[in-house]
Amino acid sequence: MIDLRGINLKYGDRHIFKNLNLTFKDQERIGLIGRNGAGKSTLLKIIAKHISADSGTIDIPNGMTMGFLTQDLYVNEENSVLTEALTAFESLNNLEAELEKLNDELAGRMDYESDDYMKLIDRITGLSEQLGHYDVNTVEATAVKLLKGLGFKDSNINNAVSTFSGGWKMRIELAKLLLREPNILMLDEPTNHLDIESIIWLEQYIKDYDGIVIVISHDQEFLDNVCNRIVELELSRVFDVKSNYSGFMIEKELQRQVMESTIKNQQKEIAEKERLIEKFRAKANKAKFAQSLIKQLDKMDRIEEFASDTKAMNLRFPPAGRSGQIVSKAESLTKSYGQNLVLDKVDFQIERGERLAFVGQNGQGKSTLAKILTDEIEASQGEVTTGHNVSIGYFAQDQPEQLDGDRTLLEVVEGKAPPELRSKARNILGSFLFSGEDVDKKVKVLSGGERSRLALACLIMQENNFLVLDEPTNHLDIISKQRLKDALMQYDGTLLVVSHDRSFLQGLTSKTVEFKNRNIKYHIGDVNEFLNSRATDTFREIEKATIVKSKKQEELKTEVNKMSRDDEKKLRRKLRYVERDIEKLEGQIKEIEAEMADPKFYMREDSVSLSKAHGDYKEQLDTKMSEWDDLATQLGD
Repeated sequence: MIDLRGINLKYGDRHIFKNLNLTFKDQERIGLIGRNGAGKSTLLKIIAKHISADSGTIDIPNGMTMGFLTQDLYVNEENSVLTEALTAFESLNNLEAELEKLNDELAGRMDYESDDYMKLIDRITGLSEQLGHYDVNTVEATAVKLLKGLGFKDSNINNAVSTFSGGWKMRIELAKLLLREPNILMLDEPTNHLDIESIIWLEQYIKDYDGIVIVISHDQEFLDNVCNRIVELELSRVFDVKSNYSGFMIEKELQRQVMESTIKNQQKEIAEKERLIEKFRAKANKAKFAQSLIKQLDKMDRIEEFASDTKAMNLRFPPAGRSGQIVSKAESLTKSYGQNLVLDKVDFQIERGERLAFVGQNGQGKSTLAKILTDEIEASQGEVTTGHNVSIGYFAQDQPEQLDGDRTLLEVVEGKAPPELRSKARNILGSFLFSGEDVDKKVKVLSGGERSRLALACLIMQENNFLVLDEPTNHLDIISKQRLKDALMQYDGTLLVVSHDRSFLQGLTSKTVEFKNRNIKYHIGDVNEFLNSRATDTFREIEKATIVKSKKQEELKTEVNKMSRDDEKKLRRKLRYVERDIEKLEGQIKEIEAEMADPKFYMREDSVSLSKAHGDYKEQLDTKMSEWDDLATQLGD
């Protein structure tokens, strides 16, 4: 368990946290969300003791270990994949040396009842528990097994880290964390460098993880699939809901409506009291009554407005001029990096007005093809043709990092703007939430999200009819991502997007290009259609799993046949009790939903408590359904 009490932190005049109180419990999967700059990464750094709060306490039980995956990679490029993964165990020697030293100290102590003696015992116990997780004789075999689980193969596990893409390096960093098996796993935007398949793998891993998981993410679908609790940081406040992201948004809207209704009722009450005070203040026989009302108003706890940080980019792409029918074409395109063949005789064509998404595992050539089509790099072989009157706007995956850190925001945007638009640079920056003195800041002091917004501001200054965007949503918060998506939905030119963000891609494109085995495959439809087709493609694996499941069920039936009559009776009695509980919970849920259907429900004082009860009953129902399934399986029903 992690217990944070009275955490306060200020940067200059700005409060990041004001009397923050939070408790994270075992088996919770917490999604930490909020706008860029709300303090999400800062909170994880405070928990990890990388930085200190101005005041407050953090209580973490002795012996609990912690793993923290930051947005930055700390891999040694010269190491092999396996060697780098094994650095996870470098701390074992230090732990063993400390334990030996403390045991020697304990042997010479006689103050058995002192506080220092008990602290020494606690530290020894904690170290022993940490070391008990590991078998130093099998660490290499364990590392190899985990790396293979993450997608590495015998053929590349000894290759240098420098030969892998950012997504694969992130997997190495993640492997190092997982090999340590920390009790508290903290992940800061882990999906930024992962492909869709890797994200799906990570989702399942987090679901099965035996410990506390706190994850910062702007990927709504990832938050929906992984989290059972959402904590939002907004305007120095905390909004905490035990649900996934979709449930959180519903609950937040419910509470906003209830709060607005409560404020409205209170304002009516205040207005009525003020009217009576004004009416009776001058009357001698009513003066005492008026004074009583005045005292009531003075003591009243005024409810504050439900404030939300809704600032967002005002993003709109200029109209796209008309290009030729064929926007870009590649024939027998091949690209190698040394001995590493990435693309092999690829044929590609995009026509005017098409909207394509590039998807696939990291290292399969998505960004490489995007760079070739935009003349950022050259192909090794083959021919690439850009169509008539095509103007390309390119947003590179590392575009925000490429900005000149020593220039001001205004200088950067003016440098990217055509002469006729330079006078509008301040207005453009304002629409991207950079106003007043912000425009004179140096780029190097900006956060990742702010750099992404600045890079998009530079892109929008150009009138392009072919946009090529490589991971444009990295570091953007949920509101900014939605504004970018809305703008792209309105864009009337040709669009190519490289992305792993499923919620961002949904409905945005009409064709999906899958990169696999050094070539490409077209899928009609958006990312959902693609994922559905992948499920169909793996039908044989599903069939294999079904066969295995059938065998297990037969084995269970055999065990059931061996079960004694008394044992079977006990199980069937328990099954009936569970069925009764399910029926009762379903009735309670149905009753509340009937009340929630009333349009005036959210005006009621008990709407929040009923909404919470509704969620609790549904959780209990899920638990009972799982229990029923287990019992039915044991009985062979």
